Amino acid sequence: MTIEAGDKVVIEYVGRTDEGTVFDTSREAVATESGLAEAQPDREFSPLTVSVGAGEVITGIEEALPGLAEGDTESIEVPPERGYGEWSEEHVQEYSTDELTATLGGQRPEVGQYVETEQGAAAEITAVDDDISKVDFNPPLAGETLHFEIEVLAVNEQSTTE
Repeated sequence: MTIEAGDKVVIEYVGRTDEGTVFDTSREAVATESGLAEAQPDREFSPLTVSVGAGEVITGIEEALPGLAEGDTESIEVPPERGYGEWSEEHVQEYSTDELTATLGGQRPEVGQYVETEQGAAAEITAVDDDISKVDFNPPLAGETLHFEIEVLAVNEQSTTE
């Protein structure tokens, strides 16, 4: 049985940048080897269940799943427009350094520091001077071509009864 839109699938995956750096994985051994397990100590690295067509994963993975079957492995390349988008200057905002300091509870902002928006998104402080600070709201992997190894562990067909 091949995967179709609406199916629930269970996959293992490893995501790498063009340089080969592992940025995400469901495999605990890969997470340990790459340092992700140490960087994310509270995370459980385990297979991912995805409802195909529901937009639960990036477009490049979503588009790669239909046609695969249980037991299949696939290596896919995901260009920025099918992953986290192109990097855009429009997503870099300027703030008064004093205002940002107040937002950070009195702590002066530092380049490389991450702040969290009210919606829970992380943004990186990229420049700080006496008057103005710049905060980059682009996703960390924006502009990157990503490489995934996917293994389909299980396919649960959508129910045809209503």
